[in-house]
Amino acid sequence: MSFDQLGLSPKVLAAVEATGYTTPTPIQEQAIPHVLAKRDVLGIAQTGTGKTASFTLPMLTRLETGRPRARMPRTLILEPTRELAAQVEESFNRYGVNHKLSVALLIGGLSFGDQDAKLSRGVDVLIATPGRLLDHFERGRLLMTGIEILVIDEADRMLDMGFIPDIEKICKLIPPRRQTLFFSATMPPEIQRLVSQFLNDPVKIEVAKPSTTSSNITQNLIACSSDHAEKRDVLRRSIRAEENFKNAIVFCNRKRDIGTLHRSLEKHGFKAVALHGDMDQRARMQALDQFKTGEAQLLVASDVAARGLDIPAVSHVFNYDVPIHAEDYVHRIGRTGRAGLSGISITLVAPSDKRYLAAIEKLTGQSIPWTGEPVAQGEAEGDRASRGENRARGGDRNRGGRGGRGERRPERTEKPAAERAEQPPKAAEPAPRERTEGHKHPGHKPQPVHAKRENDRDRKRHNRDQDDGPSPVGMGDHVPQFLLKPVRLKSV
Repeated sequence: MSFDQLGLSPKVLAAVEATGYTTPTPIQEQAIPHVLAKRDVLGIAQTGTGKTASFTLPMLTRLETGRPRARMPRTLILEPTRELAAQVEESFNRYGVNHKLSVALLIGGLSFGDQDAKLSRGVDVLIATPGRLLDHFERGRLLMTGIEILVIDEADRMLDMGFIPDIEKICKLIPPRRQTLFFSATMPPEIQRLVSQFLNDPVKIEVAKPSTTSSNITQNLIACSSDHAEKRDVLRRSIRAEENFKNAIVFCNRKRDIGTLHRSLEKHGFKAVALHGDMDQRARMQALDQFKTGEAQLLVASDVAARGLDIPAVSHVFNYDVPIHAEDYVHRIGRTGRAGLSGISITLVAPSDKRYLAAIEKLTGQSIPWTGEPVAQGEAEGDRASRGENRARGGDRNRGGRGGRGERRPERTEKPAAERAEQPPKAAEPAPRERTEGHKHPGHKPQPVHAKRENDRDRKRHNRDQDDGPSPVGMGDHVPQFLLKPVRLKSV
């Protein structure tokens, strides 16, 4: 089937032909006719199969008739991240080259004034993240009563990452007689139940089993240590060992590891840029542009780059960390092997990552092969010690989370027995990792803070339960001294 048979307008077909596409993907072939027929659509397809064009092309055809009014957009597209929103804007500009449609982008990091100026002139297509959209609405600068089509892209991510209250609020502000389109690569059962609240008798299009990976992607696992210095060395050797390496996205779970890994790669001669959610919008867009144009070979990123980003001809994806959520693995490796091209995915697996790997293989329904020896069956002592240390320090979320500056303490190494024999014995020192209360007397044993808090709670609870006799009336039997102090009265 060709695009000519889908019912698209001549202007849209001319733009598609100019981009070089001749045959629609399965999700486009099935979704576009239903969108043109004004049906609600729930589309599930593998990442990299052209879901964005599935709603972009029919929307352009439908928007050829009519014109917008000031502050009343005709269509609304919600995206989970700024990068995805900017990418959808590029898609509308590319396919709408023959149209005179106005497109506005409402995302954080850009000027409110510029965005407000576009809204005041009227927009046909409004692309936004939920937070910035509600900011404009609450300021009275936006009306959503004229929206005809609502698109929620990456639906599982939008609903699964705390956007549910915002999505529900936005849906109540939009006329109920609208067309709603949901598109995503993964759709867990619990998310499908939430979808029923927003779609009216939808057409479900499932061109592939949910949470499956593309057959164009060659997946491999490499065993490594949990020690970050050794892990970075394994990553560098893996990159240099790839014969057809062109560029790659390297995914990390923690933002603080992104900065460390980025600096390490640059130090060893790699052209790398970083991307994560704490960067300002200008720096994020600059990093993406450098990677897209080939100025940088490596993009070290968090999962902000895992969803929907369409970067052409990415040859490799490296998972420096195994993703904690199995669905993120599908989206991460989907950045390669797009538009029919082949790609390679390599995941570094430490002994402590085995449970996450098991969840990924269960979700995708396939066993991922190992390059070299698989990870050891037993958990390494260093991994158990590392996890215990993180628990004692409150974990990465408390010390190294958003804006945190916590650093890993250097691990102690055991000296050979000969060296220990030559050194005089040292006086015993208190354990450095356990915060304790000071000594009350020479025989007092220091008590950990958490134990002291439990004892204090028990003591308070015990005191509340004790019967101390009848409660005193007023201030009790005694008279405070300040009431007995003589007072000199002024004569009248």
